[in-house]
Amino acid sequence: MMTTIDIMSLYPKDMNIYGDSGNVLTITRRLALYGYEPRVTAYNQGDDWPDHVDMILGGGGQDTGQKKIIDDLFHRADMLRTLAADGVPMLMICGLYQLFGEYFETIDGTRLDGIGVIGAYTVGQDVRMIGNLVEHADDFGDVIGYENHSGQTFLRDGVRALGRVDAEGRGNNGEDHTEGARVNNVIGTYMHGSLLPKNPKIADFLIRTAVERRYGAFEPERHQSAEQREALVHLNATAEQARRVAASRPR
Repeated sequence: MMTTIDIMSLYPKDMNIYGDSGNVLTITRRLALYGYEPRVTAYNQGDDWPDHVDMILGGGGQDTGQKKIIDDLFHRADMLRTLAADGVPMLMICGLYQLFGEYFETIDGTRLDGIGVIGAYTVGQDVRMIGNLVEHADDFGDVIGYENHSGQTFLRDGVRALGRVDAEGRGNNGEDHTEGARVNNVIGTYMHGSLLPKNPKIADFLIRTAVERRYGAFEPERHQSAEQREALVHLNATAEQARRVAASRPR
């Protein structure tokens, strides 16, 4: 019997730059290779909310994209806060990471209130933080991605960073060596690239959490074929090669 996992791609029309759609592709591919049936819903402003959501993936966007989706985001804020509090795994990249915080004050002084899932706030600056980046995460080891943002994000006391960066002038704000945030099963990060193809441990965390919440246990050995297991080994080897290349290049 095929077991379905419902994935929401949040605002892909306006919040999907620097390859963030690759995160959705990675989740669907890995779920299929684990023997589960991924079902993806693309949710854009004004769309009907689906009946069931097991995982939510959101990407980055320019300031104009954030302003386009902000009204709808607030319309759905209670639902998103409830799902986050209930443990639904979510990955929010860059612009949506900022809007899942408390507020984002742009460089021209415009303030966009966030929905407060993550205790953090963001302030625009003139200098961009850009380039390949390696951060060290307690749960995922070295996380490799590509940051490109001018907003400085500061975590409130008690909010856990996704990881720590060694380099000066990088990460959340270029000052405290943090990058990203984790609240319950919600991950926010500036890592584009896209992130999940090069970081299978994070992809598998999202998958395992979603499957366990819906079905009680993550049991790929009951669903996988030998061909799927072999394909997953090859996919992981490809990811490791991509990680080595990205880690060796500053841009």
